[in-house]
Amino acid sequence: MVAEDTRQTPVVRREATAVSASPRGFRPDVEGLRAVAVVLVLIYHAGLTFVPGGFVGVDVFFVISGFLITSLLIREAERSGTVSLRNFYARRAKRLLPAAALVLATTALLALLVVPRTRWADVGGDIAAAALYFVNWRFAANETDYLAEDASVSPVQHFWSLAVEEQFYFVWPLLLLLAVLIARRVGWSLRRTMCLGLAVIALPSFAWSIVQTAAEPQSSFFVTTTRMWELAIGAVVAIGITRLQRLPRSYAIGLGWLGLAAIVVSGLWFTTATAWPGHAALLPTLGTAAVIAAGASAGAGGPQALLGTRPFTWVGGLSYSLYLWHWPLIVFASVYFDGLSPAGGVAVALFSFVPAWLTLRLVENPVRFSPRFASDTSAVRSWVTLRMGAALTAAGVVAGVALVGATSFAKEPAVPFARGAAVLEPTSREYRPDTKTEGVTPDPLDAVSDVPDSYERGCQVDQTSTEPVSCTYGDPDGDVEVALVGDSKALQWIPALDDIGERRGWRVRTFTKSSCPFTEATIEQRGKPYDNCRQWGDNVEAELLDDPPDAVLTSQIRAIALADPADTASGQWRDVMIAALRERWSDLTAAGIDVAVLRDNPRPPEELVPVYECVDQHRDDLMSCAFPRKAGEWLSGARAQLPAAKNTPKVSLIDMNDYICPGDVCPPVVGDVLVYRQGAHLTKTYVETLEPLLEKRLAPVVES
Repeated sequence: MVAEDTRQTPVVRREATAVSASPRGFRPDVEGLRAVAVVLVLIYHAGLTFVPGGFVGVDVFFVISGFLITSLLIREAERSGTVSLRNFYARRAKRLLPAAALVLATTALLALLVVPRTRWADVGGDIAAAALYFVNWRFAANETDYLAEDASVSPVQHFWSLAVEEQFYFVWPLLLLLAVLIARRVGWSLRRTMCLGLAVIALPSFAWSIVQTAAEPQSSFFVTTTRMWELAIGAVVAIGITRLQRLPRSYAIGLGWLGLAAIVVSGLWFTTATAWPGHAALLPTLGTAAVIAAGASAGAGGPQALLGTRPFTWVGGLSYSLYLWHWPLIVFASVYFDGLSPAGGVAVALFSFVPAWLTLRLVENPVRFSPRFASDTSAVRSWVTLRMGAALTAAGVVAGVALVGATSFAKEPAVPFARGAAVLEPTSREYRPDTKTEGVTPDPLDAVSDVPDSYERGCQVDQTSTEPVSCTYGDPDGDVEVALVGDSKALQWIPALDDIGERRGWRVRTFTKSSCPFTEATIEQRGKPYDNCRQWGDNVEAELLDDPPDAVLTSQIRAIALADPADTASGQWRDVMIAALRERWSDLTAAGIDVAVLRDNPRPPEELVPVYECVDQHRDDLMSCAFPRKAGEWLSGARAQLPAAKNTPKVSLIDMNDYICPGDVCPPVVGDVLVYRQGAHLTKTYVETLEPLLEKRLAPVVES
């Protein structure tokens, strides 16, 4: 499989050729620079590890785009004294949308044919969001959404940067118009006023990029606010190009080659472990700016001697279509062949030149050079072009929505009165797992939505917060209070606890946080110490000790913790977690609070995740989706829970695994009910069928 890494999808631009009719507008070195960027990215996406930082291509393209678009706007403003927003957006529409709409529609069709049905809805939503230019925010949300843990790489993930650019270009022309008005009123030069406007965008964006990249590197990669400064760098070069043309030629030559070297070094030096964008992105962005700035006076002695050659300019001219096509082809090939070797990745990347060239010749250029869409010549043609753009955007949205809608037609009829765990009584030893099924509840296509309502209610604290959030279930006026504390593996039990509490007069309060066990130890999260988790746990413990419940019920998926809380290089150890759990639980029992530990359920191996997808593909051979119980328990949090509970006085262990994984293997479906949803989490439906079994084991502990 292609690595699921967020820094893999720049969208390429080819606006340079939009000014090629003007001798002073076309820059062969910039066209060739685009080829360098796209080749870096293609090598990276193909899986060739000698370019671990090929994702820097996106940053190169942002700078190029900022330079070229701003150059067009400046020339128009200085020539006419204003900027026509209508013409600007018409030019964008005819340049970008024909090829984009074609790729989105084709992607929807290929998704129907290639990807599992369980992914249709996600991919369809991505396609619709890509057509509407906000897909980057959708991806950013998924990166911080714990329930999206099974999300596979999207075939339109590369459209995120297109969304960033279009959002930037919604704001930048408006600011440029404002700069024109201010320059007229105050008597300043237009270019100086534009620089001030850019500073308003770039400086806060750069500062926010550093802060947010350190705090949330996954989501910050996608969002517009952390990227605007990169486009602004290119815009600054465009504004100052008249002065840069006066650079001494020897200086310009040296500056240009140093800039090109900075780009290449970035691709070879940076890796997926580098926090991105942040300050690290200065190297490729300033390197790109240096190449563009130096080209104004370096001439043939500068990088243009290489970048201006025919191979570079040809690839650069093809880069937009090439990038639109190569990524979905790599994703679909990886799904179809169950992974791609580097050689396979290279083959797909090379093949993408074929649809890219055809799209350029048969779609892009005919629309772009058609007199009918010559928006700069008349207002009528501008409106025609804009209507064409709206129609193409709508086509992309329809393609995505249609793919989402296809999910409904693919669902199998539900099994009425599915028994789930009830089939395991009176003893699970007599249970014989089903090998096939004509219906599953919930349908595998609905598995990701079969979750407790706690997420909609905002009961689970996200990974950035340390403040406890509590929700009440069961009997709000009950005389017995049970606190459910831990991560999402604890929260998965709330559907059963809600009914048990209502029936037995328990007031059940939840204190849960994403990926956060209730422990004194510090765990690692995304390569960094998860300090917020430990701080949250301390705050929850303080609240519980201040107003003690009758019992605390806890569970978790983690079995290891950092040896040194401040150093991820110190290693993660089970003994550290065991000791920390004992310490946390002992604090509660010393205050007279009963502690019950819900043993974590077996965890499916990575090759079976998501289990529901396997079930959908193997309805006639369900046991191909089963896995050994011992292996699943070794991967679970039980590896630390069991020894910690065994040696801690007044702590009880509640073990439901006989009813989750009967026998030596864990079946994916029990009693016509799907057992697993995201990752190792149990479906809400299956937890509900476990309710009477859980009550028998939990009630004596809580009411003792």
